[in-house]
Amino acid sequence: MIAASELILNPDGSVYHLNLKPENIAHDIIFVGDPDRVEKITHLFDSIEFSTQKREFKTQTGNYKGKRLTVISTGIGADNIDIVLNELDALVNIDLETRKIKDKLTSLNIIRIGTSGALQPDIPVDSFVISAIGLGLDCMLRSYQSETVTIPFLENAFVKYTNWNPNKGQPYAVACSEKLAELLGNPSIYKGITATAGGFYGPQERVLRLALQDEKLNSKMDSFNYKGTKITNLEMETAAIYGLSALLGHQAISLNAIIANRSNGTFSSNPDATIEKLIDYVLTQISKKGTQI
Repeated sequence: MIAASELILNPDGSVYHLNLKPENIAHDIIFVGDPDRVEKITHLFDSIEFSTQKREFKTQTGNYKGKRLTVISTGIGADNIDIVLNELDALVNIDLETRKIKDKLTSLNIIRIGTSGALQPDIPVDSFVISAIGLGLDCMLRSYQSETVTIPFLENAFVKYTNWNPNKGQPYAVACSEKLAELLGNPSIYKGITATAGGFYGPQERVLRLALQDEKLNSKMDSFNYKGTKITNLEMETAAIYGLSALLGHQAISLNAIIANRSNGTFSSNPDATIEKLIDYVLTQISKKGTQI
């Protein structure tokens, strides 16, 4: 039995941070970062059956063209992903009354719709990127026994190429769900490695008042190439989503609306429109697959 200090429940029996019970979520779940972006998706739904919010974690579940979907805001960063994915998994794979792991485990489908900055000059703003691989620079997954899902050859090649400082911890690499990549792939969508940073400023080589440990890291990432695949973009959640989903037996994919290009120094003139186009694309694709992806 899992102790009360490890799996914390609210007085109403919902999981502690997300404020959710098992019946509140669908099998197919969309992640967004910003709580305000949840309703940018759910206002397109035919109906909404459930809504709640606690801190940055806002959840709405409803129906879109006959398909039951849940949309959850995760907030920013891999630490929040650790909370969201563990608590979602608990909702479907742990009996919250007996606090025992279920004999039959459920695999959720998780689709992230996020914003990101491109690192390659040929990826224009207002385009979309599918993260074929998440490269975690945040170290969160290293708290778990993750060797069964990571790609050590890529990790070691990246460490060697960038002369990665070991004081920052070992990067980790995890592939996306092939099933979801096939569902959401399109020749017009760029694919590559998405680097997941542990912060917004220094970890992404933004300088305000503090000196950087490696002021050339972004340029090294720009030119890194693993078996013909480059690092396409930089953000703060994808690798953590891929890593925990793989360990817990869930399917995950991350789609990024490119609203900036760090290499060219450009920014979208209408980022909201780009995000809305990505939302429409994702909903259209997943609604084609009946009641379950």
